[in-house]
Amino acid sequence: MNDILFDILLIGPPILFAITIHEFSHGFIADKLGDPTARLSGRLTLNPLAHLDIIGTLMFFIVKIGWAKPVPVNPNNFQNPRKDMLWVALAGPVSNLICGFIFGILLRWMVFGGLSLFPPEQWGLAIQVIQIIVIINIILAVFNAIPIFPLDGYRILTGVLSAQQAYGFSRFAKYGPFVLLAIILIGQATEFPVFWMLIGIPVQILYFLFTGQQNLPI
Repeated sequence: MNDILFDILLIGPPILFAITIHEFSHGFIADKLGDPTARLSGRLTLNPLAHLDIIGTLMFFIVKIGWAKPVPVNPNNFQNPRKDMLWVALAGPVSNLICGFIFGILLRWMVFGGLSLFPPEQWGLAIQVIQIIVIINIILAVFNAIPIFPLDGYRILTGVLSAQQAYGFSRFAKYGPFVLLAIILIGQATEFPVFWMLIGIPVQILYFLFTGQQNLPI
């Protein structure tokens, strides 16, 4: 029981930090492109409680994949709705990669430089927390880049495709949530790492590039 509580206290704050940065970035870019919906609904904030989705957060602990409460966006307020939605969608994963990179640089300094200045026991927990911050941000970015509705990757892809191709692709959007649910249920029922097969390689590569470490913390 104490181990579970410790894991929640250790992993919970990095999760809240990552999803807050992710959703705030969506709303910030949407606001800059002319859609004030997120700001007017109180979602253009760094308060994690405004973006918290209880089930999505629990999924991080269960399957290492989760989500936040989506920031409301009204494409009708954009001058070029399809292209502007691409930038709004891209903002979330990019913001997480930036955070992962920054904390990865900090981790490199602590491991390869800072540890020589202070006794190792003073850095142990701090290093563990930063490792988790890096990996959670990377996982959130890579997972959301999958081109399945309602993930960001779907809107990114439809923004890159031609109008005709995007329309054809959008016809399959309604099946997206069921596909994601099926992947989760199959993974839980069979203990077969379906999600990790989809995102594992890019996650491991990015974690190594950001931190210089090969072993993932979770």
